[in-house]
Order: sequence, then structure tokens, then C-alpha cells
Amino acid sequence: MTPFAEASDRGRPLLLIVDDHELVRLGLSTLIASQAADKGKPVTMEAGTVAEALTLYALHRESIALILLDLHLPDAHGLSALRQFLTRFPAAPVAVLSGDNDPSLKQQALAAGARAYLPKAGQLADVISYLNAQGLLGVATNVPTDSGLASDAHGAQDPQRLVRTVHTQDGERVRLTQRQSEMLDWVLAGQSNREIAERSHLSEGTVKNHVSSLLLMFGVRSRAQLISRLR
Repeated sequence: MTPFAEASDRGRPLLLIVDDHELVRLGLSTLIASQAADKGKPVTMEAGTVAEALTLYALHRESIALILLDLHLPDAHGLSALRQFLTRFPAAPVAVLSGDNDPSLKQQALAAGARAYLPKAGQLADVISYLNAQGLLGVATNVPTDSGLASDAHGAQDPQRLVRTVHTQDGERVRLTQRQSEMLDWVLAGQSNREIAERSHLSEGTVKNHVSSLLLMFGVRSRAQLISRLR
């Protein structure tokens, strides 16, 4: 059974992420998974072009709860991707995911039929809040805590609670969980994925996912850019 069929059989929402950057898709998938409850956790599928996304949606539209659509793709630019989707599938649940904060573009996207216009910069808090509001994460959004390590009612440390605020050179504030904070410190110390895996007792693949999520949260595409943005 494919993960997509499994999601449908178990009533788990299926999200289609459409972005031409593999790193962005991986980071967003990892972030969504980290913020969702295990029960009913969404399954993500990915596409790098509008054509690929249309094909996937045609095959799985009964199961797809939301499409997160970037506006800048190899075969579409601006609102043309959104219009292509809604021309072929008028009822498709499309939320625009964009790095462009132009208010007029947002208004045009919503007028064209987008369910939401979500910024792709920073820690993607708006994306997570929107998914949670739509009931796609199965868990309430984490409530930030200003200091110390958050614990549950029994005093156990919860690695998914927000415990640290990081300030970038350009003044942005990014909230991190315990695990994200640890990963960031190791990356800033210049450690490789293999070295981090050895220290954290995780697989290199898991570390790669965590690092990709960090890059996405800070709106950068490499470790060097991340270090530059924070120092």
C-alpha cells in the first residue's frame, strides 16, 4: 500500500506541496510533521512543477485536503499556476505559498480563488497556524515560552515545545523547539550532518531533515547563508 493510499484508508489528510526547490519541499514537510499530532498526522506529497502537480492532483484529488502552491515554478510564474489549477479543477483547495509580501498580489490571489495567501519567509508560523485552524495537524499550536525548557504536567521535557527565540542580523525573531535549538547550535559550530548524528544519536537522514527545516525557517538555502544571517 502506498503512503497516499494509507493516508486515505486511515483518514489522514494528504497535503500536496508544490515548489521547485527540493530543499524547501523537504523542509516544509519536516516542519509540518514536527508540528502535527501522531494521530491523524498528515502525509505530504511533493511536486516541482505545475504539470506534475496537476497530474498528482488528478490521481489523488479525493484524498488531498490542501495544496500549498508556490507562485514561481519552472512552467508557471505569478498567478498563472493558480489559474491553471483552478481552471482545470475549480474546487481544488489551493493555498498560495509565496515569498512575495505584495498586498496587491495577495488580494489578486484571493480574488482568483486561493483559500489563503501564506508567506514563505521566517519560521512559517502562518502556515502552521493555518493548517492547524483547518484541522489538518490534529493538535493545538504550541504556545511560546520565554525562558527555560518547557515541560509537561509530569515534568518531562517536551522537545516539540518552543523554548528559544533567535534574533537574525536583519531583526527577525525566530522561535525554536528544544531539538531545533540543539541542531542550530551544532550547525553554527560547523559540525557536519555525520558529526551531529553521532552526537545526537540520530541517523544522518534525520539530521538532514532537521537541518533542512532550519534553513527553511530562516529563509535561507545553505548552511553558509544561515550562519551569515545569524552572525
